Amino acid sequence: MAIRRRDERIPGHRAPVWFEDAKLGIFIHWGLFAVPAWAPLLPPGETMLDVLRRTPGELGARLPYAEWYANALRVPGSPTAAHHRATYGDAPYEDFRPSFEEGLADWDPDRWADVFARSGAGYVVLVTKHHDGYLLWPSDVPNPHRPGWHAPRDVVGELAAAVRRRGLRFGTYYSVGLDWTWEDLPIVEPADALACVPRDPAYVAYVDAHLRELVDRYEPSVVWSDIGAPPGFDLRAFLVDYLRRVPDGTINDRWVVPPAVLARPRARTAVNAAVRVVLPRLPEMGPSSGHPLADFRTPEYSSPPTATNHKWEATRGMGAAFGINANEPDDRLIDPDELVRSLVDMVAKNGNLLLNVGPDATGAIQEREASRLDALGAWMDVNAEALVGTRPWVEASATTPEGVEVRFTQVDGAVYAILLAPPAGPTVTLPGLASQAHRPVILLGHGPLSTTVSGDDLVLAWPAQGPDGPAPAVRLGLRSGEERWQSGRSQSP
Repeated sequence: MAIRRRDERIPGHRAPVWFEDAKLGIFIHWGLFAVPAWAPLLPPGETMLDVLRRTPGELGARLPYAEWYANALRVPGSPTAAHHRATYGDAPYEDFRPSFEEGLADWDPDRWADVFARSGAGYVVLVTKHHDGYLLWPSDVPNPHRPGWHAPRDVVGELAAAVRRRGLRFGTYYSVGLDWTWEDLPIVEPADALACVPRDPAYVAYVDAHLRELVDRYEPSVVWSDIGAPPGFDLRAFLVDYLRRVPDGTINDRWVVPPAVLARPRARTAVNAAVRVVLPRLPEMGPSSGHPLADFRTPEYSSPPTATNHKWEATRGMGAAFGINANEPDDRLIDPDELVRSLVDMVAKNGNLLLNVGPDATGAIQEREASRLDALGAWMDVNAEALVGTRPWVEASATTPEGVEVRFTQVDGAVYAILLAPPAGPTVTLPGLASQAHRPVILLGHGPLSTTVSGDDLVLAWPAQGPDGPAPAVRLGLRSGEERWQSGRSQSP
């Protein structure tokens, strides 16, 4: 009898249909780091990827992630350390806990859920434990290094109930690879992050117990890991039990066990030295292959240049951070129209967007982030059928002779052409689509368009008063079967 490899895919398992259909998810980073709400600024338009590629030796000091405040605080000479000393003196990170827990008293999960539902999102993923180890649920699994290191209120359970009442799926992020209450080596350079993954068998048991507790209590539709997994963690055994409990559940790709050699200081120093030399010279790379048991891959602040055969989910903050960064001006956040165009581009290439919000220490979602979610929702109210529930077409993209970028999706016999900018003139030409001339052509939010054929191309007569918005969508043909999605609001459970 053949011996099955432990990392072999579970036969027949793949990303569930609901996840393929949803397209837009909401990520939430909220914790003690929301009290200082601070990270260093990067030049406009730059993200973590620019720091990683250009100055990897300064990753820990310059990382724009406010949720990594506790790490940056321990990096000598970092901007965060200087800011902390000037603002809080010698107070330890743990001193932020009382302020955060005081804010929990007025937190309203239904307010969050209303904002998320208006955006047209299909699911919500909450960070239940970030790298500082603080839990957002009252766990029965104690932290042996920091007793009682959890919220007094069940944020996970209350938010799960609130979003589900609005027809959205609920998922849980849990920092499997990093927990600074177990391993507090400062992460200064890239290899340090992998060296920080605890190798203590007690930590493996701790992680496994937490993950199973989250599944048993909250039945999350997504289990989202980060920064790999500790040696000895049996992902396959956990996944089988998880899918027994939640048959249409799904997991991401960030479960890879880091190389053991990085636990040795000399080897880590050598790897970091090599990274400082090599990484800035390498071409930009697409998403990694991830873990063989994963259902989808998770590029961060990036997406593939073309459509992929595998399912993926791009994750990003609205600015350069996930947790709230009060040091980041409003004009550094992604433009609302660009956010819509980015979502359209991702969906055409077989991706989802997991868009983060970073509430403040009182649990309030900033207006500058809520307004961007509302912009997505306004676009989805008119155009959701061109994204939600669709699949990639034979072409992901094209450029019209007029210079307009177009993205394509398809479902139920209809093809959607989504223009990434409204046409400037009275016509717009879809290259290579003359074969669609006999089919009805509908501009969503407006009505039928008249068409003509020019060689192999389909020419659309564009209305003088077309629908407002950054990415008008055109449906070519009629959809067959029952419409399962209406106005960006999922009708599935």
